[in-house]
Amino acid sequence: MSPKDLTIPTGADGEGSVQVHLDEADKITGAKVFAVYGKGGIGKSTTSSNLSAAFSILGKRVLQIGCDPKHDSTFTLTGSLVPTVIDVLKEVDFHPEELRPEDFVFEGFNGVMCVEAGGPPAGTGCGGYVVGQTVKLLKQHHLLDDTDVVIFDVLGDVVCGGFAAPLQHADQAVVVTANDFDSIYAMNRIIAAVQAKSKNYKVRLAGCVANRSRATDEVDRFCATSNFRRLAHMPDLDAIRRSRLKKKTLFEMDEDQDVLAARAEYIRLAESLWRGLDPIDPHSLPDREIFELLGFD
Repeated sequence: MSPKDLTIPTGADGEGSVQVHLDEADKITGAKVFAVYGKGGIGKSTTSSNLSAAFSILGKRVLQIGCDPKHDSTFTLTGSLVPTVIDVLKEVDFHPEELRPEDFVFEGFNGVMCVEAGGPPAGTGCGGYVVGQTVKLLKQHHLLDDTDVVIFDVLGDVVCGGFAAPLQHADQAVVVTANDFDSIYAMNRIIAAVQAKSKNYKVRLAGCVANRSRATDEVDRFCATSNFRRLAHMPDLDAIRRSRLKKKTLFEMDEDQDVLAARAEYIRLAESLWRGLDPIDPHSLPDREIFELLGFD
């Protein structure tokens, strides 16, 4: 089969893109799959880990896949930085048949299974390859057969072809933002990327989580203008910062008022995502329109 047979025509998967088709054998079936995106440093890993914990509290069998070379997506679930898929593949000279599940899958809080895909060395390779190899390994070892929920926690806000790879597997994309211009600007770009992917894959936008924000007025104004929606609000709480320092999810922290409120919000978010949401058709805004909307000259 030639490379031409493997790719979607230029532009069909987003303007200027030449993307590799997802092999039918590599599709994730039987589980609800969510991909979490957002501006770098906005709290995607904290959100993903607490959402995974919430799903597990609801009795769901959860797998979280970190897609960042920092490989810190799951450390509040496992209490440590675990080896990445790319690291263990290097150890066996990229012969995946030599790997065992315990080499790259680690059990975290309340039975959540944790995988860190890792990434290529800085400036080289493609994150999409690493994501693809991770899913292949999981399928080869039948680790997705008994999973209800898969959460991809994806690197930063640069949704290039490589790190957009989880969108080929996801049912829905969740964007983590804050109530500020930079975060909303990144969210706008992510909306455009997901909408481009949705032309060829099943992924759809679920909505956004306002994180580390006392208010949500700017997020809500953007959502009203772009036909997007806010799914949850996680205030800027010291308890959330402390949980990261203690390498724990919020569900393992002492039960003060803030912790209980945040837990309840994560449970509510997990319940709504599991039940399913009414479809929406948001649109990204031109840069100038965002600047004018959020009060910048």
